[in-house]
Amino acid sequence: MSERKKPAPGAVMNDINVTPLVDVMLVMLIIFMVITPMLTKGQSVDKVKTANPIAMQDADKEDAVLVSVTKDGGVYLGTTKIPPDQLPQKVKDLLTGRLDKTVFINADMRALYGKVADVVDNLRAAGVDNVGLLAEADPALKRKMELDAK
Repeated sequence: MSERKKPAPGAVMNDINVTPLVDVMLVMLIIFMVITPMLTKGQSVDKVKTANPIAMQDADKEDAVLVSVTKDGGVYLGTTKIPPDQLPQKVKDLLTGRLDKTVFINADMRALYGKVADVVDNLRAAGVDNVGLLAEADPALKRKMELDAK
């Protein structure tokens, strides 16, 4: 067997020291694990799945007004739960001075239709010009619709 010799002082070492790389990668992994849950906007819900959703990039903006309706009928403005009767005033306050008066609704697929309709009515009472209903794409549903059309 060949023994490994210590390099002479000042000699170039051609082995890679991966310990610092692993340390940095572990620190980055921990940082991402801590920060990722904080990146979600609004209350998390199981969105409605549809074959042809319209992409709404404005819903991802930092200043977007997002109203969530959970499966138990809870109404959230951003991450704050509010009673539905207070929704018009809170949204009106958020939209004052804005040119774009669009509010996005993030409703759970199991939420009662009546609860979502009440939220839309409350938003209209607040002077909202456009209401965006957020949905997810479902490739299986799209394929089924394409096959049914043939």
